[in-house]
Amino acid sequence: MKLKLLFLLVPFFGFAQNDLLSEIDTTMNKQVVNSAFKALKIVNLESTKVAAKGDLYFIVAHRFGSVKDGFEGFYGLDNANTQIKFLYGLTDWLTISGARSELAYDFSVKYRLKDQVEDGFPVAIAGFNSLAINNTLKESLYPNMNFENRLIYVTQILISRKFTERLSLELAPTFFHENFVTNDLQDNSQYAIGVGGRYKISKRVSINADYAAHLNRASGSIYKNPLSIGVDLETGGHVFQMHFTSSQGIHEAGYLGQTTGDWTKGDVFFGFNLARVF
Repeated sequence: MKLKLLFLLVPFFGFAQNDLLSEIDTTMNKQVVNSAFKALKIVNLESTKVAAKGDLYFIVAHRFGSVKDGFEGFYGLDNANTQIKFLYGLTDWLTISGARSELAYDFSVKYRLKDQVEDGFPVAIAGFNSLAINNTLKESLYPNMNFENRLIYVTQILISRKFTERLSLELAPTFFHENFVTNDLQDNSQYAIGVGGRYKISKRVSINADYAAHLNRASGSIYKNPLSIGVDLETGGHVFQMHFTSSQGIHEAGYLGQTTGDWTKGDVFFGFNLARVF
């Protein structure tokens, strides 16, 4: 009797073992989708990429003057804006940075919240927060200016999806608050939605673009929504980004809220981002 019972249970254990192995194989096959974006920024917009733990980045971001100025402005070579940034991966999911440009000091954190998974979670999600100190508010123009008036706070949720080996897209709902605005009609608390993408045309070259729509800009404002188009070149230990953009500002509040360029009038800025990893 016991022998008959054993023979009856053997197929059951066999099927159970096969089901368990099948579940293990399915879990192992659900790989994290990497490299939706190779660079930490698409052009101006932050990407969902974070630095690896222990990686130190030295980043130079440069925007020449407007090409519309022609020979008088040496076709953009005059009146440039340069940002120098140091960025460090504290963990595999948390990145911190500090930067300075002619327009602002900027300190930020970016953190991975969720990975895109093959046949699983459909998008990658990261959070981004920054604190900027506005350098453009001169005491000669605003004698009662306090340090607190210069502060700008930015919060973004970055949501990206790598659709194919060539195409990645991102959406970036954004809130930012300027303690001081030069336009009395403009709310200090402002909202924007950013969109960006990357299309890989070869092993080391991609076309990138991003755009941000300001959602509560004051009527009659001189500022416009920023549009940027560029090329990424992967060369050894760094990614070299070249682009044309309607914004000379590099920090988040600079390009989201204070873009003055206009593509329809040829008022655009040539620039580049150069990142070196140590």
